[in-house]
Parts: sequence; C-alpha cells; structure tokens
Amino acid sequence: MLTEFLRDLCFTTAWFGLMAFVWFGWSQEDPPRSWRISLGVGSALGVGLAVAFGVLTVANWDQPSALEGKYAWFGLLVAAEVLAAGAGCLVLARRGAPRWMAWWVAIVVAAHFLPLALLLNDIGVAVVGVVQLVVLGVVARRLRGTTTPSSRLAGPAMGVTLLLSAAISAVIAAPGL
Repeated sequence: MLTEFLRDLCFTTAWFGLMAFVWFGWSQEDPPRSWRISLGVGSALGVGLAVAFGVLTVANWDQPSALEGKYAWFGLLVAAEVLAAGAGCLVLARRGAPRWMAWWVAIVVAAHFLPLALLLNDIGVAVVGVVQLVVLGVVARRLRGTTTPSSRLAGPAMGVTLLLSAAISAVIAAPGL
C-alpha cells in the first residue's frame, strides 16, 4: 500500500482483492436478503483486482521486495496466524460457540497485519489491521446477545476494508506500472 517496492505493492493489491472475495463469500453464510447483491458485487470486484494485480505481480517479479532475506520470518508469521486461527476455532467449536469462528479468524488476520507491516516495511498494512481491529470490536458488541453467525457482520467488515485497501493500492501502483 505505502511501500516503495512495486512487486510488493502489486502482490498486496492482488492478495487483498482475493481475500476480499473470500470474506464476502463467507458473509454469504447468512446475510440479510438486502445485502446479497452487494456481497456478490464485492466478491466480483475482489476477484477482478486479484486477477489483474496477480498478473502484474508476475510481470514485476524481477523487481526487489522488502521480504528479501526475511522469507523465513514471513513463513513463521503465516504459520502462527494459521495455527492461532485453527486453535481458536477448535476451542470455539468445543465450547459450543461456532458462530464466533468468522469473528475469531478475522481478529487473527487483522492482528497479523501489524507484524506483517514491519516485514513489508509498509505502514499502510498496519493501518488496515488497526482499522479492522477497531471495526471488529464494534462487530463483537453488536453480536453479543444474538444468535447470529459472526460471519454476517465480520465478513462484510473484512471484505469492505480489504477491497477498499486493494483499490487504494491499485491507484497508488498505477503510476509505477
């Protein structure tokens, strides 16, 4: 997002687009009827950005990356994220609270953006994570006292923030392409 590395910018844009698609998809577990078209449009826009910037990532693969020399740390961070998300979902399932799984995974994803920003030398990634954590705090309050699956609110929150971040990244990347 706010990096000097074109390859990283293209990849982040593609990845955020793909993850927006995933979160809008998870949102479709139990959405209000009036949200369905918007969720589908968000998914389609996310896929479009993922494909376009995926191609641009490949086209710019010979460009430098902030991750050079840090790939092992990146792998450890991703592994920790997957383990934390999986372990939390296992605990939620065993406690009879599977409706909170989407929210938990969203918290883990948002939190992992903070150390990821350090690895990528990109404060924009940290800003996305902080915004998501704040929004997910609001989502948790709205879900308390209901039986609504957390995907209904956590999914769109993540999808919108990731799609907007990908769109901002696309605009930032455009002059360098």
